[in-house]
Amino acid sequence: MVQQSFAARSYRDDAVVLRTHKLGEADRIITLLTKHHGQIRAVAKGVRRTSSKFGARLEPFMVADLQLVSGKSLDIVTQAVAKGAYGSNIAADYGRYTVAAAMTETAEKLTDVDGEAGTAQYNLLVGALASLSRAEHAPGLILDSYLLRALATGGWAPSFTDCARCGRPGPHTAFSAPLGGMVCADCRPPGSPAPAAETVVLLGALLTGDWTTADGSQVPHRREAAGLVAVYLQWHLERVLKSLKHVERG
Repeated sequence: MVQQSFAARSYRDDAVVLRTHKLGEADRIITLLTKHHGQIRAVAKGVRRTSSKFGARLEPFMVADLQLVSGKSLDIVTQAVAKGAYGSNIAADYGRYTVAAAMTETAEKLTDVDGEAGTAQYNLLVGALASLSRAEHAPGLILDSYLLRALATGGWAPSFTDCARCGRPGPHTAFSAPLGGMVCADCRPPGSPAPAAETVVLLGALLTGDWTTADGSQVPHRREAAGLVAVYLQWHLERVLKSLKHVERG
């Protein structure tokens, strides 16, 4: 009966490791974003021992096919097969590491309150980590594109063309995070920033995945866009992302 109960509580899913922390002498508690079960916290027993067969597969930013058993408060990882070994390439470069940390922190915050978008958020994060690991684009651009898309997936899609408040066709010259993006002169709140036209174009490219335009952008516009993305993220998450302050902007 015990074996049947154990088997009945067992399930399999793909997952990306968001965060880990130590538990006891040899175990870890791992925060995971799974493809089909949303965000879960699980115990990986013995993974800190040098003899562990799957400890390296459960490091931050790794993607794995996991076998888990449901528990009362924490699930238990019983098997891990690597699917995306992105952690080592990312950890080897400080710039990429800080970007990955900001992405996983964002994913954790977004999926902690919105389990329904778990699969879409999972696919988005895995794609961003893979691109970051392969150095396909500048790390800061990958981060800002991910942040905008993650917020859009969570229901907070910004507008960088039409007025975010009244829908008047753009382009417009003022940005308002509370109103949802670029706004017209009539809807513009006092003190709203007026980003450069090139910055607005870059923001739109990052949201839609127009990498030709994004890769061709200039550093001043990338920095300005990063600042606006950070403000937009903070407004909708209602908290400051701790890892974002460590990201290097070149």
